[in-house]
Amino acid sequence: MSTTHPPELTYEITHNRRLRFTVTAAVVNQQITFQNLLDLILIATTAIAPYDLYDLVKIRMVTVWSQAALGTPTTVQCVFNTSSGDRSIHTDTSLGIRPACVHARPSTESLASFYTNSGGGAAFQITAPAGSIIDLDLNFRDTPGAGVAAANASVGATVGSVFYRGLDGLAAAGSNFPVPTGISSF
Repeated sequence: MSTTHPPELTYEITHNRRLRFTVTAAVVNQQITFQNLLDLILIATTAIAPYDLYDLVKIRMVTVWSQAALGTPTTVQCVFNTSSGDRSIHTDTSLGIRPACVHARPSTESLASFYTNSGGGAAFQITAPAGSIIDLDLNFRDTPGAGVAAANASVGATVGSVFYRGLDGLAAAGSNFPVPTGISSF
């Protein structure tokens, strides 16, 4: 194989990750923004100033489970908003002992299915009762350049450490969607 010049290289860092969260509020109907998604994985630059580890995110799938409550149906729902999706509603209600479960993918031509930068734009809306489990399958990308500061400050973070935030972008102690116990979070 012969070429007339060296091949082009890219210096982007990409990462595919499944992240899990639990719902702690009674019933949530929460809008999740692209900024919330990029604030999920942070690096501490000072004890109070975290930065997003990545600067672009793409949603592959949102999965929501909710336990069945004897005699009381529970419903889970994921909606990809008009600005980022096709407003498709993915919903399921538990019946008897079967848990409610939704596997929601953004449509292929929606903003949520492309790499999107941090911002207040809505990625999707989640409705789920307390005790529900949310799994996000995301692709992250970091391009060379200046980092993006997280929306909320941290408290007592160790400089250089990587930590996780709740799905709503808040610290684990104040989040309605904390990461599982034992995961490094602030």
